[in-house]
Amino acid sequence: MNALKKIIAAGLLSMLSGAAQANPPLPFKLSSPEIKNGHFENSHLSSAALGLGCVGGNHSPALEWEHAPAGTQSFVLEMFDKDAPTGHGWVHWTVVNIPASSHALAAGIGSDNKGLPLPALQTRTDFGMPGYGGPCPPAGQTHHYVITLKALNIATLPHVTADATPALVGYLANMNILAAARLEVIQSR
Repeated sequence: MNALKKIIAAGLLSMLSGAAQANPPLPFKLSSPEIKNGHFENSHLSSAALGLGCVGGNHSPALEWEHAPAGTQSFVLEMFDKDAPTGHGWVHWTVVNIPASSHALAAGIGSDNKGLPLPALQTRTDFGMPGYGGPCPPAGQTHHYVITLKALNIATLPHVTADATPALVGYLANMNILAAARLEVIQSR
């Protein structure tokens, strides 16, 4: 009977040590210290200058991420309104070539790329120009904004300049993606 107990105990120890060695990687995660309760602050909303009816500060939110997958060489960030009344959504912000060593973006990135880690740059959005364009759902509507950070297996996207369209950036990023982390924000007006 003691021999049987020893065999069972040895088997359990072997299973437990094998399980400890096979720990899956922690999930790739994106968050923002400024987006509280799943809503943007007024400072993040579109400014009156964009002509959409909101009077926010048009400042990009601070973002943080952790547990990027092994092999990550760069990141691409996109903020997309999937409920925009265009028939295909609206890209509010795109940042490419964020170095793999980065774990955050500061708040208030200017359209001149000031505050971005080199060689990162902002590309054209559906506003027709590079830089952050704050959310501003039509009056009486609630929209779902998805902020996605893609971990890529290349250091820079080829042939991408500040004039690159969101579609080109999306295509090239998705051709080189290792993983994606998402943050969804619900905003009403």
